[in-house]
Amino acid sequence: MDALAVVATAWGVLMGISPLLQIRRMVQRRSSADVSIGYLSVLLVGFLLWAAYGFSIRNPALVVSNSVALVVGIATISVARRYRHQEG
Repeated sequence: MDALAVVATAWGVLMGISPLLQIRRMVQRRSSADVSIGYLSVLLVGFLLWAAYGFSIRNPALVVSNSVALVVGIATISVARRYRHQEG
């Protein structure tokens, strides 16, 4: 059970930082035209809710992975919005 928790948390963190690949692509192309800010916003609400739930049940796996995803998601939306304003 403990090993599964560690692996699940590590994979959750990896999933949480994966949008950094999208940020890299936006910066390279200097465009966010192919990024859905609405979709990312829906995900952010989910990450926030899951992190809050994890905190309420004292589950570090949920808190850590969803907090990382929340921070990276906010960064992704910020970069997308910055390029969106430059494109318009």
